[in-house]
Amino acid sequence: MAELSQCGFADPYTCGVPASALHLVRHGEVFNPGGVLYGRLDGFGLSDRGHRMAAVAAESLADRPIVRLVASPLQRTQESARPWSEAFALPIDREPRVIEPWNLFEGKVVRFGPTILRDRSAWPLLRRPLQPSWGEPYTQISQRMMAAIGEAYDSVDGGEVVIVSHQLPIWTVHRQVTGKPLYHDPRKRRCALSSITTLQRRDGRFVETAYADPAAALGVDAVDTGAV
Repeated sequence: MAELSQCGFADPYTCGVPASALHLVRHGEVFNPGGVLYGRLDGFGLSDRGHRMAAVAAESLADRPIVRLVASPLQRTQESARPWSEAFALPIDREPRVIEPWNLFEGKVVRFGPTILRDRSAWPLLRRPLQPSWGEPYTQISQRMMAAIGEAYDSVDGGEVVIVSHQLPIWTVHRQVTGKPLYHDPRKRRCALSSITTLQRRDGRFVETAYADPAAALGVDAVDTGAV
């Protein structure tokens, strides 16, 4: 017979008491000497500095009651989740809904901004920037992220949840819960490597209650060129 959890269910993720907080953690610096937009491509793990950044992020919440750990299936997020797993003795639950969005610039060296307009081959991909036309629509990113967040928040018997994800999904959630338009300038995202965006549910809706950049000192010289 399976051992019952504290809330009386064999599956600890069917408890009726929701989490008290949920932390969206971005992965650390990626080893990307070519400076490409890596998106969902295989073979992009953390750099040595990225591993240190991930460890610092986990250490920053060492006194919090983290009871569940969720991560995108990509290598860089799985590696960034490892310090959390070790610190809190938790398995890493893979969640495909918090993965990096797909985009048509994967594998290319591209910098968003005025200079991209010099490349005529990129013009067809930029025709609808509010969607955006070069990748997964912001509305789809928001829907899958909010669904995953809601389920994770309700899956535990109190305590707090960590989800290790990527810059654009986390920033999309920020804009969703703060009531801002989902379209934005990719160069102006507040979502540093190994940063932590904290949410709580209040009156039936999620609100952002904190943002922290525990690895800021390490991030001064970090390379962050792979986000879409």
